Formats: sequence, structure tokens, C-alpha cells
Amino acid sequence: MFRVDPTVTLEGRGIRLEPLGAEHEPALRAAAADGELWTLHFTSVPEPEKTLLYIEAALADCAKGIRVPWVVRELKGGQVIGSTSYHDIVPATRRVEIGYTWYARSWQRTHVNTACKLRLLEHAFDTLGCSVVGWRTDNLNLRSQAAIERLGARKDGVIRRQSARRDGTFRDTVMYSVTDEEWRESIRSRLAGRLSRGTGNP
Repeated sequence: MFRVDPTVTLEGRGIRLEPLGAEHEPALRAAAADGELWTLHFTSVPEPEKTLLYIEAALADCAKGIRVPWVVRELKGGQVIGSTSYHDIVPATRRVEIGYTWYARSWQRTHVNTACKLRLLEHAFDTLGCSVVGWRTDNLNLRSQAAIERLGARKDGVIRRQSARRDGTFRDTVMYSVTDEEWRESIRSRLAGRLSRGTGNP
């Protein structure tokens, strides 16, 4: 039976993904303050006073089996620098999506995003046996779209007015995916090569 274990810690290439817990609230609050990321209306980063509610909502989804949230810890300095999740888990088709991803401003455009995505993809395809991994992002978030495309994901299409942004406007959602065949044939080696060459910028 396809099941994503929410207690798994993933580590490698200078980062560690630790299961999200209430004890991470101060560190996540500090990471979000690096760049005041909650001011970007197309992200899921919580306002400082809502960080605990953000964690509780993620853990509630985890209890339902539809999301597995982690904090991202950079191992050299030991600090929590962001968060990421598997979400919209569909056991029948062995599908997960990677999302709710954000990093402190000072860690954006570094190796961190590629390292995290590679570790998440390795776990999804090589350990869980996923058939497909997906991403979704706001059509206004061009940086996120470019980062997903650099991973080698294919654009599946756009769902118009798929959800509401925090400012009340409607979001068109851009969907991407990678299949297990694409992972084995090219994407695994491409991402590993980028990191080994030191070109793993998101």
C-alpha cells in the first residue's frame, strides 16, 4: 500500500528536512523575517503572529494524510531557513506534489532549492515508488515557474481561478510534473550534475 511516512527525516547535500513541529515556530518566524516574505501576496509564508497557526494547519493536513511538512535546516550553520512539503497525496496513482516551499531571502538563489528538490525527488521516486511528482505555482510567481522549469519539470497547463490569494484576488495556477520515467532517464543525473558543478541555483 502506498503511504508517505510523516516522521521521515531527509538529509543530504548540506541540508536536512526535519518533520515540522510546534517547536520550530521561533525558527520559522525568524526565517520568514529575512526578507519579510509574508508581504509577497503569491506565497504561503505566514505573517509573524500567524506562524503557529500555519504550523497547526500543516499538522492537521498531515493527520488527514494529505500533506507531509518539513522545515529546511542548513547543516553548516545549523539554522532553519525555510519549509517545504509533500501535499495533495493521491495513493491510487502514487502521486505527490511538492509545494508550500519557501526559503529565507538570504538563502534564495543558492544551492538550497536544488538540494532540497533533489532529495525530495529521490525519496518520492526511489523510496516511495511514486509514478509522478507535481508542482503548482501562482501564474504571477515567475521566479517560482522558472525554478521549477530548471528542474526539468514539464508544464501541464493552467487552472484558471483555481484559488484565492491572501489579498482576495483569484489565482490562476500553473501545473507542472515529472514522471518516474523522466526521473530515471534524465532528471536525476541532471540535478546531481548541477550540484556537483556548483550551479544548483534555483
